[in-house]
Amino acid sequence: MTLDLLLALSTFAAVTLFTPGPNNVMLMTSGANFGLPRTLPHLFGVAIGFPVMIVPVGLGAMRLFDIWPPAHTVLKVVAVVYMLYLAWKLTKATAPGEGKVGGRPLTFLQAAAFQWVNPKGWSMALGAITLYAASRDLPAVLWVSGVFLVIGTASAFCWVLLGREVRRWLTNARRLRVFNWTMAGLLVASLGMALFL
Repeated sequence: MTLDLLLALSTFAAVTLFTPGPNNVMLMTSGANFGLPRTLPHLFGVAIGFPVMIVPVGLGAMRLFDIWPPAHTVLKVVAVVYMLYLAWKLTKATAPGEGKVGGRPLTFLQAAAFQWVNPKGWSMALGAITLYAASRDLPAVLWVSGVFLVIGTASAFCWVLLGREVRRWLTNARRLRVFNWTMAGLLVASLGMALFL
């Protein structure tokens, strides 16, 4: 991969990874509700899960949609149902120390598995492979995956830390509830991408 292509890929990755989407909304909410240490499995599930997903997508997993077109509809339905479930979970989250169990951060595996039903993730993966690994050979796909791993880890930390800072404002249960419902609403709003994939 040439330096110019690597810089273009890095810019593409930064723009797509740092802008709001389902992963970033959930990471920010988890940072606000649970803090950085408890959110680390979720963070690494996103940061590692998405680059891992890029590899099979880049090496031909998209052929499934050509072979069996209903797979596209199945993906949309699963994405919508799962994202609605996650939005519901966001509304139930409570701050640590409130004395009741009202939610918990996603685990590493839950966050990694979410990448497969994340509409923004599919758009990013397809765009990155089409633009920066058009040959679809393993080295090119691994370059794309590696760049997303590095920049995605930085992005995930930033969103969790932003949530942790917002937590200072969420000093009472009412503000926290409003924040959680707002984040859940934003997550549901991001479903628009799923409907137009």
